[in-house]
Amino acid sequence: MSTQSAEPTHQPAPETATQPPPAHVPDPASEFEVDAAYVPAPAAVPEAADPASGPVHVTIVLPCYNEQDHVIDEVERICKAMDSSGKTYELLAVDDCSTDATLARLEDAAPRFPNMRVMAFQHNSGSGTVRRIGSQQARGEIVVWTDADMSYPNERIPELVDVLDADPSVDQVVGARTSEEGSHKALRVPAKWFIRKVAERLTNTRIPDLNSGLRAFRREVSLPYLRLLPPGFSCVTTITIAFLSNQHPVRYLPIDYAKRAGKSKFHFTKDAYRYILQVLRMVMYFNPLKVLMPPALWLIVIGLLKGVFDMVVHFGYFANNTIMIFVTGLIIASLALLADLIVRSRGDV
Repeated sequence: MSTQSAEPTHQPAPETATQPPPAHVPDPASEFEVDAAYVPAPAAVPEAADPASGPVHVTIVLPCYNEQDHVIDEVERICKAMDSSGKTYELLAVDDCSTDATLARLEDAAPRFPNMRVMAFQHNSGSGTVRRIGSQQARGEIVVWTDADMSYPNERIPELVDVLDADPSVDQVVGARTSEEGSHKALRVPAKWFIRKVAERLTNTRIPDLNSGLRAFRREVSLPYLRLLPPGFSCVTTITIAFLSNQHPVRYLPIDYAKRAGKSKFHFTKDAYRYILQVLRMVMYFNPLKVLMPPALWLIVIGLLKGVFDMVVHFGYFANNTIMIFVTGLIIASLALLADLIVRSRGDV
C-alpha cells in the first residue's frame, strides 16, 4: 500500500525533467523531431496575413452578379497582384443574389484564396448597396472598388494604393479610363461627357472620369458619405462628387479599359437619367447655392429688364409674366439661401 502511493508522487518528477530535453538533448532523433515539428512554422506568416486574424491595410470590394464564367479569373488576377505587392489585404467578394453559379464557384475557390471573404446577399440590391456594405465592413485602412467583369486592369490596384501611401494629402485615387468600351457607345459617350461637364461646372474641378468603377480611397474619410450612396451604378459618381464637394483631394491615374466579359447590366436611359439626378442631388447636398442661385439670379435679371421694357412701352403698367418671372427668381433665391443655411448648420461640411 505504501509503495503504490509513492509511485504516483514520483511520476511528475520525470515529466518535468523530460520537458527541457527537446531543446537541449543533442540526440539526432530528437533533433530531427524538433526540425519536423518546426516545418509548419512558416505557415504562421500567411496566418498572420489572414483577414480574419486582424486588421489589414487594403480591402478590395468586388461586387459579383452573374459572373460565373470569369469571376475566378478575376479573383486570381487581383490576389496575384496583391500578393506580389507585399501589402496585407482582404478581398471581399460579394455575390448580389446571382441567378447563375457565381456564388458556388466563389465558395469552391475560397480555400485556394485565404485572403478572400465571400458574402452572399439574399436578394439583388445593386452594386451601390454592395459597395456601401462592403466598405462599412472593411477591415482595411484603404478601400478599393472594382468590378468582376474583366474590364478594369485590376493588376494595377497596388499602384492606386501606392499613391495613397506615398501622399497622405490625397484621399482618393481614381482609375481614369482612356477609352470607352461599354455598350451603347454612340449614346454613352456624349451623355457621359455632358454629365461630366455638369459635374465639373458644379464642383469647379476638372474630372477626367466621373464614373470609373476602379478607385481606392481612405475608409475613414469615406464613412460620413457611405450613407449617401444610391443602390445602382451612380454610386461611383456619388463618392467622387462627395469627396470633391467637401474639399477632399482626388487624384486620377490613367488606365486602359477593356470590353467587359459577359452581359452588361447597364440600362442607358434609366441609368443616364439617374446619373444626372445624382449629380444634382449630391451638389445640392453639399453646395445648394451652386444649383439654385444661378437660375434665381437669371430670373431676377430677366424680370427687371422686362419691367423696364413694360415701363417704356406701357407706362405705369407691369405685365403679369413680368411679375411672375421676378417673383419666381426671388423665391428660388430665398430657397437657395435657406438650403445653404441648413447645409452650414448640419456640421458635416
